[in-house]
This record gives sequence, C-alpha cells and structure tokens, in this order.
Amino acid sequence: MTTSEDGSIVAPGEHLDRLSENLEKVEGLSKRLIEVMSSKTEHHPGLDAPNHDLFAKAATAYWSQAVQNPSRMLEQQVEFWGKSVKHFADAQQAMLGGKASASEDAGSRDRRFSNPLWDTHPYFNFIKQQYLTNAEAIEQAVNSVEDMDENEKQRLKYFAQQIVDLMAPTNYLATNPDALEKAIETEGQSLVDGMENLISDLEANNGELIVKLADESAFEIGRNIATSKGEVVFRNRLMELIQYAPTTDTVHETPIVLFPPWINKFYILDLKEQNSMIKWITDQGYTLFVVSWVNPDPSHADIGMEDYIEQGFLAAFDEVKSICKVKQVNAVGYCIAGTTLSLTLSLLKHRGDKTVKSATFFTALTDFSDQGEFTPFLQDDFVDSLEAEARERGVLRSYIMARTFSYLRSKDLIYGPAVRSYMMGETPPAFDLLFWNGDGANLPAKMVIQYLRGLCQGNEFCEDGFELFGQKLHVKDVDVPLMAITCETDHIAAWKDCYKGVQQMGSRSKTFVVSESGHIAGIVNPPSKKKYGHYLNPDLKLAADDWLATADKHEGSWWPMWEKWLKKRSGKQVPAREPGDSKHPALCPAPGTYVVAKPKV
Repeated sequence: MTTSEDGSIVAPGEHLDRLSENLEKVEGLSKRLIEVMSSKTEHHPGLDAPNHDLFAKAATAYWSQAVQNPSRMLEQQVEFWGKSVKHFADAQQAMLGGKASASEDAGSRDRRFSNPLWDTHPYFNFIKQQYLTNAEAIEQAVNSVEDMDENEKQRLKYFAQQIVDLMAPTNYLATNPDALEKAIETEGQSLVDGMENLISDLEANNGELIVKLADESAFEIGRNIATSKGEVVFRNRLMELIQYAPTTDTVHETPIVLFPPWINKFYILDLKEQNSMIKWITDQGYTLFVVSWVNPDPSHADIGMEDYIEQGFLAAFDEVKSICKVKQVNAVGYCIAGTTLSLTLSLLKHRGDKTVKSATFFTALTDFSDQGEFTPFLQDDFVDSLEAEARERGVLRSYIMARTFSYLRSKDLIYGPAVRSYMMGETPPAFDLLFWNGDGANLPAKMVIQYLRGLCQGNEFCEDGFELFGQKLHVKDVDVPLMAITCETDHIAAWKDCYKGVQQMGSRSKTFVVSESGHIAGIVNPPSKKKYGHYLNPDLKLAADDWLATADKHEGSWWPMWEKWLKKRSGKQVPAREPGDSKHPALCPAPGTYVVAKPKV
C-alpha cells in the first residue's frame, strides 16, 4: 500500500531500512552529478535567456498603464488575492475534514494533474489550485501590456509561458504525487534509477542537460532502422549520394533526387518498412536517389549556402544524370532542403539550365515575412548570440538547435520526459521516431549565419533577392511544374507561410496540398495507415484562410495523389536500374557512412 484510506502517502515500516539505503545511494550519486556538471562544455550565455531589455520594457509598459488606469490593475490584483485566499481556506477546511472533494477545473483536464491526489489530497489540491491561479495571473499581466512592439510582445508571452511551465509543481519531487508514490512503492529505487538516468544524460552530452527521449540501445542504423537496400554511388565533402535498389522490373525513365534537411538525418523517410517513403517510392517503379548530408565539424566552418547548392544539389543532379543517362530529373526538397531547392531552381533559371523537370517541396518555407513561433529566437539578441557561438566553434552544435525546437513544446519534449526519467526512474521508450529526433546534426558556421541573417531575418529571397554566385536569386524565378506539401499543425514551417511563398513562385503549374497533422507525421503518412487526410484547392489566388475554407477534403495519405502527378512527368518505362555504373562503383551499402559519423566539436 502506498496511500492510506484518507489518501495520504505512507511508507510501510518494514521497508524503511531499504528506503534509507537507497536514499544514501542517491546522496552518493550526487557527487558524480557535481563532477559531471563541473565539466560542462560552455556555450554563449546569450542563448540561455532574452536580453534583459525585453523584461525592462515590459515592466515599464505595465507600470505606465498602472498609473494611467489603476482601477484595471487593482481589479486584477484583487481577483488574484481573492482566489489565493479562497484556495487556502478550502485547503484548511479540507485538512480539518480529513479529505478534499474532487474538483472540476482546468487542471482536471491537464494530464500533468491526472493523479487523483491532485483533487482528493488537501496539500496537493492547494498546490495545484495556486499554481493555476499564478499561471492565470501571469497570463493576464502579459496580455494587459500595451504600447509594446508586436514582436517583443510575442517574445514576452513566450518567455513568460516558459517560466510558467518551469514552475509547474509536477516538475519537483516534493510536489509530485506520482514521483513520491513511486519512490515509496520501489523503496527509493526509482530515485536511484532516476539519478543514474540524469547523470548518464549529462555524461553523454559533456555536462549539457539534454533529456533522452528514446532508448538508444534499441536501435542501430542499418540494422533495424534505415534498412532499405541501396548503395552509396558518390561522395564528396558535403554529401553521400545513395541510389536505392529497384523493387520492380521496370522503372520510369526520369529519376527522383530527394534532398532531406541537413538539420536532421535522412532516415526519417526510412524508419521501418511499414512507413518508409523510400521503400514506397521504389515500389511504385521509380529510380530513387537520396542525399545523406555530412554531419559538420569545425573543418566545415567555411561551408555556406552556395556550397550546399553547388556541392550538394548541382553535384547530385550531375551524377544522377550521368548514371541514368538522362537530361532531366524530378527533385524533392524537405524543409530547409526545400528552401534551398527553391534557391537552386532560381539559379538554374538564371543559367538557362533545364535539368529539373519538376519540383516537390515538403514543408518548405521561402517567405519568412512572418516568423511565427520562431519569433522569440529570430530577434537580434538571439541571432547575435547564435552567430557568435557559430563563429567561435565553427559550427552551431546540434543540441542548441534541438533545445530551441524542444522549448516550443516544452511540456511534451522537456519537462514530461524529464519527470519520467529523472524522478520516476523510467527507461525512455524504444520509439524509432524519438530516436531519430535525438539524432541531430551540426550546422556549418557560414551557412547558419547566411540562413538566419539573409533568409529568416532579411526575407531577401522574397524581397530584393538573395545574392549567391553573383546572381540575385528570387522566389519568382521558380518556374518549373511544382507541388508543395504542407502540414496543417506544423509549428516549424506553418502551412500559411509556405502558401505565401508558393503564391509568389513563377510556375504556371502549381499544386498546393495541406496534409493533416504536423511537420513529420503529415509527411511520413503511408497510405496503408489510412490515418491523416489532406486538402486540395486549385485556386491559389485566395487568401490562406479562404483557400482552406473552400478546399476539398480527401481521406487518407497524399502519397498516391502525388505519385499520379509525378507519373505524368516521369517519362516512359525502362529496365530497372541497379545502383551505380562503371564510373560510379558502389562505395558502401546504404545508409552510408555520413549518417552514423560522430563529429568532434
């Protein structure tokens, strides 16, 4: 038993000795914790918090309004005081009565507070209620701030929410009934295991706390993940080019060249056979090439966007045309690689080069006029710090990018997993998607600065032009037949922002798709699962909201629809091509060497 009849937590006397022994182990492990924390690799301090001017401006604006309209501020404060006193009084009464009654409130629908003790135990009920009241008061205070730049107001909301999420009582052992119950049930072993998990994560990342989301021991790239058959047929400083083995007797004449993002690894498209886009494409009768990008180290500091275009995109096109003995290819770009495919198409337009027959974009931004959820990180104080960090190291280390993305969903990607691993002592799940999510890559210093300054902040590709190779590259130059796949709940590349970019492209043949779900699940959506549908609307002159409101909803994956579109642009059937040729001998089997390399930074 872990709780008495009145709901209080108890520790059976016969287990106290074992509990004491484990608590002593925790104390001993704390010495290892201090040692690993002392060896932490430093990064630029400006990446840990916004410039203090943000909060100074907010405070000034808030107090200015308090002077001008004191009744409004007092009303908020009185409401806060009233709720706080009432919660305290309710808690006192519940203590006298021995038990609280379950309450119906916002907290009851928050899965962090799913343990019945949050409602039935006076201590936990009071803590929960007061936390929710404090959170509401902070939200009201932030929303009431006026006369503040819209970007700064959005940043203020974001960082205030981070404070609220950090201070949740579930994040602390003394105020987390699940963790306390687990500690009693396991006689303290959960705390020992949790401390071991914490130290292990710190040791694996040079003292930087990165919460492990998946059991890494459950997966091995090339053995039970990224297993589609193929060969690396070309390699340079920046990428390996993988040609996948055919699974049909004949294939379409025009090959597909797929460029994944270099922020993460390409095998998101080949996690397992059941949801592998790579396997599905070859099963439809296409010759498929996929680029696997190098994981940069400081020797790649001078690699810029122009190098990704020249040594990545253009080099891949040349090698694929040579191997397949064709003049044109169908190109696919995912996320940042889709953005760069757009730049490449603009450059080819300037050069009169018709190598690309059609282009498909997966969740690719080209118009950065609305920075969306990334607004907090794309203002000068953060970008200055990112630039300083990248210049000093030669790369922007992968954990910095991973941390940024994680904080956009901190409840699910930071605090929840941390509680389960460090306080509950649980082993992370053997989940392939989360394994991939933790397998990020560094970014070369020059490239990340160009991307942040010129594209994200300057929006140059849609404004005056993004200058590379002595040319002003512009989104309107993208004039090949194209299809853009976006995702309805994507918080990285919002579909409305992708839509604005596609609207400005110069192609006469444009198909725009909104898939249900987010940045990954909306793309990795095999037809066999019959899970997420998609929206189509040929009228791209409409405003984004009107486009979606009048779009046709189609059940199931967009993959078959895309394949029908691609088939019309892929030529006749030819005998299936085995990977490589006499000039391109197999260098190693797929998934190659770059995807598993661990650079030293």
